[in-house]
Amino acid sequence: MKKNAFLILLVGMVLLGYVLPYREEYNAYFNLGTFIDWGIVLIFLLYGLKLNLREVVNDIKNWKLHLLVQLATFVLFPLLVLLFYPLARGTAFGVLWLSVYFLACLPSTVSSSVVMVSIAKGNVPSAIFNASISGLIGILATPMLMQPFLEGNAAGGASQGTVIQQLLLKVLLPIVLGLALNRFCRGFIERYGKLIGKFDRLIILLIVYESFSAAFVNKVFGSVPLITFVIIAGAVVGLFFVVYEVLRWASGRLGFNRNDTITATFCGSKKSLVHGSLFMMVLGIPSENKVMFLLPIMLYHSFQLFYVSWLANRLAGSRR
Repeated sequence: MKKNAFLILLVGMVLLGYVLPYREEYNAYFNLGTFIDWGIVLIFLLYGLKLNLREVVNDIKNWKLHLLVQLATFVLFPLLVLLFYPLARGTAFGVLWLSVYFLACLPSTVSSSVVMVSIAKGNVPSAIFNASISGLIGILATPMLMQPFLEGNAAGGASQGTVIQQLLLKVLLPIVLGLALNRFCRGFIERYGKLIGKFDRLIILLIVYESFSAAFVNKVFGSVPLITFVIIAGAVVGLFFVVYEVLRWASGRLGFNRNDTITATFCGSKKSLVHGSLFMMVLGIPSENKVMFLLPIMLYHSFQLFYVSWLANRLAGSRR
């Protein structure tokens, strides 16, 4: 229960959105949207403060491993979903396809990648490098990959100028400021690291609650057939296994040792719920489509945590 507390809380936010949804009139007392916006800024500021550039630079020599992970994250994932674009284009499944494509365009997760690699006794410094650099690349890569499909699409999306402005103000500027203050705040970050991690999760939970509240208030689920949820679940699980097996095969072809193979497969197959929740707000996804964009990320996040934690423990046991 303690290990999976965050997943349980995610489900709790969905239920709370149904039982006690947040309505626009509540903004007179507390503006949840504004609080989330400032929370996003603070998360990326803290990301800059936590980023250890020295560790990142020290591991750059393992460039084959890093290149493989980043190609899987920002090239292989999107390409696999793009294969199905001709089938979804111009149909009722257009938004569904775009939501899975959004998942495919996200950077790798940071904390769980490093933790799982550590449990499986893989190459932890390389995991730290890839998790950190993936988040930085994603600042530009995710919006660039998404923008052609958001413009003029039923999913809506903000104009390119608005997206760039939001990225600069809410993502890039806070990270740069965090990096500038990094050496002055290192002690503070080390002391309150766990509390900072909980703040990240709080903002994600609030985004999920706000999005599902709007969906329940506007009766979005009444128009979503059960087959849609089945397709999303099948798509995200299938996507994970295809990418994982491709990475394992490529690691063998490149002659990686056991530790580097674990890092490549674990880091390259991950997708970040944190970045997904935040980018959904930055890219200007309309309220009526937010739930559809959140579902693939939440399902993928849950599956990757459960499966990879089991796999990591199994691999760790094989070393004993």
